[in-house]
Amino acid sequence: METKLYKRLPYGNSDFKRIITENYAYVDKTRYIEMLENESNPNQFFIRPRKFGKSLFFTTLKYYYDLREAENFDTLFGNLYVGRHPTPERNSYAILKFDFSGMDTSCERKFVESFSSNVQDTVRQFFRYYQHTFSEAEYYLDQIAKKDPGVQTVNLTFDAAENDSVKLFIIIDEYDHFANDLIAMGNRQGKDFYKTTVAANGLVRDFYERIKMAAKTSIVNRTFITGISPVMLDDLTSGYNIASILTLEPQYNEMMGFTQEEVEWLIRETGVDKSCINVDMEAYYNGYLFHKNGQHRVYNPAMMLYFFQQILRHRKPPENIVDLNLKTDYGRLRRLVLNDSNRETLIRIMKKGEIIAEILEKFSIDRLNDERYFISLLFYMGLLTVKEPYLFQLKLAIPNYSIRTLYWEYIMLLAEETSPDLKIESRLLNDAIYALALEGNLEQFIAYISENAFSKLSDHDLRQFDEKYIQILLLAYLFMSKVYVPMSEYETVPGRADIYLQRSPLLPQIKYEWVLELKYCKTDASEADIIAQQEQGRAQVEQYIASHRLGGRPDLKAAVIVFTGKNKYRILHIEH
Repeated sequence: METKLYKRLPYGNSDFKRIITENYAYVDKTRYIEMLENESNPNQFFIRPRKFGKSLFFTTLKYYYDLREAENFDTLFGNLYVGRHPTPERNSYAILKFDFSGMDTSCERKFVESFSSNVQDTVRQFFRYYQHTFSEAEYYLDQIAKKDPGVQTVNLTFDAAENDSVKLFIIIDEYDHFANDLIAMGNRQGKDFYKTTVAANGLVRDFYERIKMAAKTSIVNRTFITGISPVMLDDLTSGYNIASILTLEPQYNEMMGFTQEEVEWLIRETGVDKSCINVDMEAYYNGYLFHKNGQHRVYNPAMMLYFFQQILRHRKPPENIVDLNLKTDYGRLRRLVLNDSNRETLIRIMKKGEIIAEILEKFSIDRLNDERYFISLLFYMGLLTVKEPYLFQLKLAIPNYSIRTLYWEYIMLLAEETSPDLKIESRLLNDAIYALALEGNLEQFIAYISENAFSKLSDHDLRQFDEKYIQILLLAYLFMSKVYVPMSEYETVPGRADIYLQRSPLLPQIKYEWVLELKYCKTDASEADIIAQQEQGRAQVEQYIASHRLGGRPDLKAAVIVFTGKNKYRILHIEH
């Protein structure tokens, strides 16, 4: 029997040509090239969360439309959808691709210099690459070197295209990267800086106006712009109002991200051993839906590639559920939730797991303290996704377990920042969780949380204190140890357990898993009220542990915890 030759996993690789020619697995998304080309408007705007495959899709566009790659068409695309169904415009453009990540936003002067330099360097590389396409390429390169014209350099590409009758396709990746950096500054300086460079006929607006004018005169034949949020779109409306916004169109729901079928294909093609996948991939990484009528939910591709890379390398799931690179990207949100209104919205989402809202297609930086715009930003960043329609609005929910853990971390950071006395004693916390896992000692962990967390909360945090807030903080502390995979609202059928502590797949030696039901009474609650809550919890837990999913488990322990105020509690162990 012939041994299957597996393809390489393209983790960290977004160059289409390398992926195809160096035997990497490529999830074929090229049918969307045909769809985009058939759109009536050749100027298109499309955004997705970070690490969702945008850069790879753009390099695919570049090699497909690049006139210099015509002789390589069969090699690169012959086995893909668009190779079997080529479009009329294949290999017919000079590609001018900008990438605005990595701008220096430390001050306005440095930003202007770095943005201008980025445009100028991109144009210089353009003429060097197409030196045999444009008859006066050397002249234009000389102009760039002599005059140092900054963003005006882009006009040279328009002149060259018009003089030699060459069609231009402009691609702009990370169009909003620097805007997100400015938002993360979280102060008046950041907003003023943004207004002078983007909103008030500044440098950035000038750049897009030049592209707009060239596109209106057909010098630029196609444009495609992407990023992670529409936060600049409103401020660029008059500077760049020619694009069709395709982000929320249902037919493009799966253009970026992996469907379940594509994930299964990737497993087969790269030789991932399915016996090593002892976690629920769908619960961990799937769940994204960008339109209520989207055909399939999709996985974040960077999350899946990270997961598979760890299995291929170590033959076991990763120790960290979320790729640390992705976690750093989502960290930009931290400044936004220091605003009281946004913070309360975030906590409300955590408590309910969902929120009713509408998704706004574009908005300005000034509106991000408004709940509607803040929720939309969470959606575009991948921290919320469409769960289901709700009348004329949408029910938005946290996409998956990985993203839920990011929320827990935010809540912990916010609690620490507003409660100066709240300090995490890592050794004591770990000792308490080890006792929970190896000895079945719940009292040590709850005592730690009561003394070191709940009793230290600020008055601001106490306003949020209830059963759900207790649940969030407990989950956050439990997740930090990596001993358990803590699950909230775990479905036992019938009922949902407040917290189910599942042993980490990396630690099979963990002796006990736990079901915890939480109850909360105010400080002035009567003894009868406390007992009533305790008995209600008992009935619920007995139902959970008798369920098909959890019944007959000698390694399972269960308890009801009734908190009274912020620093008193009772624990009732449930035998089974």
